[in-house]
Order: sequence, then structure tokens, then C-alpha cells
Amino acid sequence: MTTNQNSLEKKTAYWGVPWEDAYGYAQAVKVGEDIYVSGQLSHDSNGQLVAPAALDEAGKPRDFSMMEAQMRATYENIATLLGKFGATLDNVVEETLYVLDVDAAFAAAGKVRKAAYGTERPQCASNLIGVSRLAMPPQLIEIACKAVLRKPGT
Repeated sequence: MTTNQNSLEKKTAYWGVPWEDAYGYAQAVKVGEDIYVSGQLSHDSNGQLVAPAALDEAGKPRDFSMMEAQMRATYENIATLLGKFGATLDNVVEETLYVLDVDAAFAAAGKVRKAAYGTERPQCASNLIGVSRLAMPPQLIEIACKAVLRKPGT
């Protein structure tokens, strides 16, 4: 038996949704004091999308008015995952928002982000990237982030 001396000690968190096994990934991974959160969507505890966008005949979103509701639910899911490691959104140092419509995201992001982080100026680096498609057709936004835990006095 060969042991990898460079192996990392990882703690993981899952939702128990079908796409974790289908794709093969963890929702969040903690290594040392760092927490990496995979791209999160606006789903409930049963894996059902919250505020899914209406789709056109081609299966593409035809209305982006659900951006705010999806964004709010996505931040709630991130907060829940971080809580599994004793962290909060206050521990987030970087986030990336992947969106189908940049204008709709900008219109919602200021209000939703400030409410989620509980401050007028969230203390994290933020990237907003427009993409042509996300994993599920009614999905308008996906958010990934990195959080850092620090022990008191360090």
C-alpha cells in the first residue's frame, strides 16, 4: 500500500441532491482554515429550484425577473453550507457570480448582496461574469465563493 504524504485533510458538505452523484463533487470543502464553496443555485432542501425562470420554446429563459429571488435563495444556501463549518458570510473573502443576464444581475445584486452580508459595503472581493448557460435551464445565477476561518489571536 502506498501512502500519499502530500494528501490534504479535507472536510466536505453535501446537500444530498441527485446532481452531486451525477457530476461527482462536494458542495463545499474545508482544508485547514479555508472553505471552498462550489457554485450554488437557488434550490430548496429537496433540490427543487426556487423561483425558476420561465423558458421559451427552445428551453432558454425568456424572463429574467426572477433574478433577485434566485440570488437571495442562493446566498441563503451559501450561508447554510458555511454554517456547517462554523462560518458565516462574514468569512467570505471572494465570490464569483455567474449570470445569464448581467443587467438583471446588476439591478438585483446591490440590494440582495447588502442584505445577505448585513452591511452596505460587503468586505469581500466580488466578480460578476456573464455566461451563455448554467447547469439547469431555469437557473439564472450561480454563486461560488471562498471563505477563511481564523482562530482568535491569529
